[in-house]
Amino acid sequence: VIPVGLVGALWGLWWWDVPLSMFSVVGLVGMNGIIINDSIVLVTAIDQRARTRALGHAIVDAVVERFRPVLLTTLTTVLGLAPLLYEQSRQAQFLKPTIITLVYGLGFGLLLVLVVVPALVRIGRDIGAAIRAFRRALRAGRRRRALLPRILLGLSGLLGIGLIGGLTLVMAGGSAVPAPLLAALPSPLAALPPPLVVLALFTFAGLGGAALFWLMLFVVRGVRARSRPRRSAG
Repeated sequence: VIPVGLVGALWGLWWWDVPLSMFSVVGLVGMNGIIINDSIVLVTAIDQRARTRALGHAIVDAVVERFRPVLLTTLTTVLGLAPLLYEQSRQAQFLKPTIITLVYGLGFGLLLVLVVVPALVRIGRDIGAAIRAFRRALRAGRRRRALLPRILLGLSGLLGIGLIGGLTLVMAGGSAVPAPLLAALPSPLAALPPPLVVLALFTFAGLGGAALFWLMLFVVRGVRARSRPRRSAG
């Protein structure tokens, strides 16, 4: 929640052409405290309702119930501090970075608490369900029949991580390949454009990580199998 909440504060500082200073950091601390408090209250309400009903309905009911307290908390703080933004006295100029951070940060935090936090709760529940399903698949894969699907599942997962990392780096503009690394690559791969080279490196890194992961898994399982005491026939 904190990194997303910084967006509104930083945008407000940019809009008023105010540099980031110690007074801005003080405002950030106060803003994060209020946003985290509202988020904790909302998540607690969601958890209480999720015990007796579906998660989607629990999220909607909790957001509707907490909408008025969150809105009143934000409006009272923002409207109370807003007049200081236009104060021209010398004393007010020292507090202006703090006021800007609080006003714009809390204004953006209203959207954050009511929209982003419920979405993160739902995403976290879906990711947790996927992880539990993956663990059940690993436990059920002790037979040799399920060995190939497990390997394919792990390879595809790490390959996907490599592809996503490569695409993210390319879209971020980090497509420059160091010269020593480029010289060590095979000539067909080195002849490709830099973005494709970065993408290929991330893909091969994902495949290599998958192979190393499964090799370590087999070694650990072999050591455990040998260390188990054998039961006597009698």
